[in-house]
Amino acid sequence: MKKLITTFLMMAVMAIAIPFTATNVEAQRRYYKKPSVYRKHRNLINIGIGTGAGALLGALIGGKKGAGIGALLGAGGSALYTYKLNPKTKRYYRVRRY
Repeated sequence: MKKLITTFLMMAVMAIAIPFTATNVEAQRRYYKKPSVYRKHRNLINIGIGTGAGALLGALIGGKKGAGIGALLGAGGSALYTYKLNPKTKRYYRVRRY
């Protein structure tokens, strides 16, 4: 009877200990976060913000006609900033295949 209880206890300890000592499979998986909405559409969002800011300033200074001119200048300035002064850089990830 003593042997049976000891064997049962040993099996229970092994059943609990094996999952903790098993190798982790997370090292074999690659998980990349999806880019945020801003990261995907950065150019459009920047130009939209510049256009809105230009239209607002133009409207405050010159009314309806000033709003149109300000929108054009804001869009041009933000496009210049987005595409020439601070262009988007693509990030390439090296994927290893085993």
